[in-house]
Amino acid sequence: MFRMPTAPARRLCAIALGFAALAAQAQPAFPSKPITLIVPFAAGGSTDVVARLVGEHMGKRLGQTIIVDNRAGAGGMLGTDAVARARPDGYTIGMATVSTMAVNPVFFDKAAASNKQLLPLINLVSIPSILVANPSLPVKDFQGLVAEIKKQPAGASTPVPGIGSLGHLFIEAFADAIGAKIVPVPYKGMGAAQTDVISGLMPWMLDQAPSVLPHVKAGKLKPLAVVADQRLPELPNVPTFKELGHAELNEIGKSWFGIVIPAKTPPEVADKLRDAAQAALKTPELQARLTAIGAIPTGTGSAEFRAQIDAQLERNRAVAKRADIKVE
Repeated sequence: MFRMPTAPARRLCAIALGFAALAAQAQPAFPSKPITLIVPFAAGGSTDVVARLVGEHMGKRLGQTIIVDNRAGAGGMLGTDAVARARPDGYTIGMATVSTMAVNPVFFDKAAASNKQLLPLINLVSIPSILVANPSLPVKDFQGLVAEIKKQPAGASTPVPGIGSLGHLFIEAFADAIGAKIVPVPYKGMGAAQTDVISGLMPWMLDQAPSVLPHVKAGKLKPLAVVADQRLPELPNVPTFKELGHAELNEIGKSWFGIVIPAKTPPEVADKLRDAAQAALKTPELQARLTAIGAIPTGTGSAEFRAQIDAQLERNRAVAKRADIKVE
């Protein structure tokens, strides 16, 4: 039988509802304190540089300081896991790269588990890569390099930033696409690899534009092709892989930096963070500073960003399986 609540019970309910309303009103509007932006790589690298530039401009729009916290280790998995485990309140966000979101999960279960706890918030910038050769290598263009590689039945050697890296996956896909054998030589850092290509110890390599463009401009490296959606303004005569008939390589080699947040972050908080990042990317000052270091502002939102990550994961898994890449 249904019974009407007594007067005291009704008063208690009203009081409880009143306290709940007051508590909600007492919650300060987001953000009410500084925000931590975790970068899963060491300070001074390209991910860190972009994080600090974007963080500065985002902070201005949010009215709060964004503090960059470098947590390098395990190929980016340490910092990425810290973001995944953070309180989902918007005060801990993280930088993501194609390596942390679409390469590490191919080889490491821990990375795959962490990524399931993350929401891709916004893709900030794309980072073009350039296929370069030592100027003394007797090739004039991409086709010439392919012909040179095919002259070496034992395999042409080229540097890669570690086994199972994006660079390694690209080289395996490149070898498959041109029907040749290429031997990837793992380096601890691509700075050393650049030195070896410039000196002639290594004949050619693929590396990100911000790193190799200064050497190209100085005439120390010869550009043959670029991984990008369109030709670079600095290299108007150098074709993209897509133009050369290798659209799949253009997709596999794409690099980018974005922001991820804990998956359970309230939608209104996520929206506020995304809006601040998108507004920051539209400012001429930030665009100029990003372009100057070889980064192309994108600003794509969560749905498109997630679709991009999923597509890259699928491609990278296929390449790793086909090349039988094993990472210890």
